Amino acid sequence: MTKVWLSAVAGAALLTGCAGLTDTEQRLLTGTAAGTAGGAAIGALAGDAALGAGIGAAAGLAGSFLFDRHVQAQDQAYQQGLQDGRSGR
Repeated sequence: MTKVWLSAVAGAALLTGCAGLTDTEQRLLTGTAAGTAGGAAIGALAGDAALGAGIGAAAGLAGSFLFDRHVQAQDQAYQQGLQDGRSGR
């Protein structure tokens, strides 16, 4: 019972700690965490979970960084189009 309670408290603390992050920070954190988990799982199957986690974290961070840049460019283009539409261009 105490393990369940401690897991719930730890999960709540992690979620609460992420409340003040920007969209970019949330994307980078999510990508890195997912990459770490996936890399650790694949690394465990291959025999070195730590190495897999490290590689997965790097890949997740790089992928989420590129995705964030894409989303920012898309948002900027949308805002520019909105502004052009309002000004009658």
